[in-house]
Amino acid sequence: QLQLVESGGGLVQPGVSLRLSCATSGLSADYYVIGWFRQAPGKEREGVSIINTIEDSTYYADSVKGRFTISTNSGKNTVWLQMNSLKPEDTAVYYCAACYGDIAVITPGDEYETWGLGTQVTVSS
Repeated sequence: QLQLVESGGGLVQPGVSLRLSCATSGLSADYYVIGWFRQAPGKEREGVSIINTIEDSTYYADSVKGRFTISTNSGKNTVWLQMNSLKPEDTAVYYCAACYGDIAVITPGDEYETWGLGTQVTVSS
């Protein structure tokens, strides 16, 4: 079965960059979407960015456009989220998740079937 493991979180000051990684393993799929999501204490989970690994198309939440970039390797078994110009409001637990379907919009992630355990990102001065 497909498994996902996030890494790369940490405690940083505003303006600093971080790169999160989502390593996938297990049963491969001919087509699926990988998404990054985040949830801060007391807030609902929100979609951050998604990548369609077949089409190599990407989508971003308005709050991170121009600052975050999602990408994958040639084998499509690792998905990165490059986060630049981090702000305190980016503080959250970040999750990656997989969906076996054709998704082209940012959502809270209810459609996604397999989730990692998350990695903490804290942005504070």
